[in-house]
Amino acid sequence: MRGLKLGAMVAALVAASLPAMAETTVLNHVTVIDGTGAAAKPDSAVVMTDGKITYVGPSAGLKVPQGARVADLPGKFVMPGLIDSHVHVGMMRDVTQDVKFYDRANVEADLKTYAAYGVTAVQVAGTDKDVIFDVRKDLRAGRPKMARIFTSGQGMVAKGGYGGLYGLNVPISTPEEARKSVDEQAAKGVDLIKLWIDDERKMIPVKMSYPVTKAIIDQAHKHKLKVWAHVYYLADAKELVRQGVDGFAHIVRDQAVDKELTDMMKAKGTWQIASTLSREIVYSMAVMPWINDPFFTRGVTPGTLTALRGPAREKAVMLGAIRFPGLPYEKRLFADMGRTVVQAMDNYEAMIKAGVKTGMGTDSGPNGRFPGFNAHEELAMEVMAGRTPMDAIKSATSDNAAWLGDKSIGSIQTGKWSDLVVLDEDPLADIRNTKSISAVYVAGNSVPTVWQTCRGRPSNACTGGWKDRSPTPY
Repeated sequence: MRGLKLGAMVAALVAASLPAMAETTVLNHVTVIDGTGAAAKPDSAVVMTDGKITYVGPSAGLKVPQGARVADLPGKFVMPGLIDSHVHVGMMRDVTQDVKFYDRANVEADLKTYAAYGVTAVQVAGTDKDVIFDVRKDLRAGRPKMARIFTSGQGMVAKGGYGGLYGLNVPISTPEEARKSVDEQAAKGVDLIKLWIDDERKMIPVKMSYPVTKAIIDQAHKHKLKVWAHVYYLADAKELVRQGVDGFAHIVRDQAVDKELTDMMKAKGTWQIASTLSREIVYSMAVMPWINDPFFTRGVTPGTLTALRGPAREKAVMLGAIRFPGLPYEKRLFADMGRTVVQAMDNYEAMIKAGVKTGMGTDSGPNGRFPGFNAHEELAMEVMAGRTPMDAIKSATSDNAAWLGDKSIGSIQTGKWSDLVVLDEDPLADIRNTKSISAVYVAGNSVPTVWQTCRGRPSNACTGGWKDRSPTPY
């Protein structure tokens, strides 16, 4: 009996000393679109081992590792997970925005929704509570099963001005307050600094001053942090480029961008990191054309659907101003938005033709912009504005990773994280085929796709798949 116990102990010690068996998954006979802009590679294989890409190349050269799970996927397409460079998380319940809704559970629900749509990393635009740093720490400590996160913490908002999340952001009015606020965010460990300079199309009497924006930019750069700015006006964009801003969170929309701006941005390496075209178009539509599309309905709550299908939204688009909780003024959200979206598209096309560095971002999260869903609408609108499907995909993958300074994501290359989207149809033939999601992997973990999702309802409450999609006007 004693011998049996001793033998068991020895066996346990030997087992503990052996290296753990690697977890390996092979996607074979796929067409790889690697996110770098290189030509698509048919009949390829991707090997994921413990969450990292260990082989990408011809299927003919594949040596299947012992014990690997192999998925033969002829006719499928594999691209990197999308990166949305402008989102807000955790702040909504159905169509109501309020700081009281922001908690870890709501943040993670949004991050899982992003991943379901093939958006495997997001950059949050200055409306995070401090719990975000715990979420980010946990995601970076291992192999996440939801979208990765980059945060601007609490962004910089002018006292009495536009921006931020009411009740969260601490308004500033002087350069001294600006520098202090930047120092506070840097001490928390933000990935970058966000500022808002806008007066909501002249509806607000206060706008952040140039001495304050310069103080923010200079102080952030002392901490080696990039600064990105919400802008609306051409004059503000030019002044911020002169001051050294690193990127813009929206495109100029008051008038046409000119050669002076694009030349300055190219000379200084300023990014049009997010153009948020899908944000602009949603405010120009009284009735959303995708309101019954299962690609949309699966990713939003029942309360959201009820509100969007009701007459109040149509009335607001056609007639009205809206007073949000805590704001001392009404916002005519939809006024003049038909012109604005056209101007945004024209200016984005001008940026592309001029050779300005560009990424992809949607401003998803607040009312009317939907986690994950808007990323696919944004890609379609980029193509409408003159990009090729390949360039649009690059903007949302390797280009956004370059802006973030993260060399571990954004393309399908050996040594990088296995953040991948498997598609049933070719996105290079039609960019809308990015919606034909067959599988999503985050760090090699297979996560539920949008076609397996039914947010806020039992899983069997949602019906419809890729073949049941509704046509969109673009």
